[in-house]
Amino acid sequence: MWPGLIQKAKEGGLDVIETYVFWNGHEPSPGQYYFGDRYDLVKFIKLVHQAGLYVNLRIGPYVCAEWNFGGFPVWLKFVPGMAFRTDNEPFKAAMKKFTEKIVWMMKAEKLFSNARRTHHSCTD
Repeated sequence: MWPGLIQKAKEGGLDVIETYVFWNGHEPSPGQYYFGDRYDLVKFIKLVHQAGLYVNLRIGPYVCAEWNFGGFPVWLKFVPGMAFRTDNEPFKAAMKKFTEKIVWMMKAEKLFSNARRTHHSCTD
């Protein structure tokens, strides 16, 4: 599925693929991570890079209205003292573990670019 879609994006003139990282898909239970099948983030990013495109990785953790419960894992609402999208220690602790997991995966695979890019509109 991904190679064909990536190729169509490239043929359409895109040079960046933007993707959310769905917390509820990657951590369905506290501390239990899943990166298989359509959740294989490393494989997806490598395929995009092999096509000569960049990736804008949106770790979130909140992914707006496009996904049930904003992409938060349902188990979060059962964490004692949890309050979403606030300066709340249980939320920040859970979010930190997840975002650090993703960042370290990207670092381990050397998937960060050192290139500085600027964004221009189509009229530039």
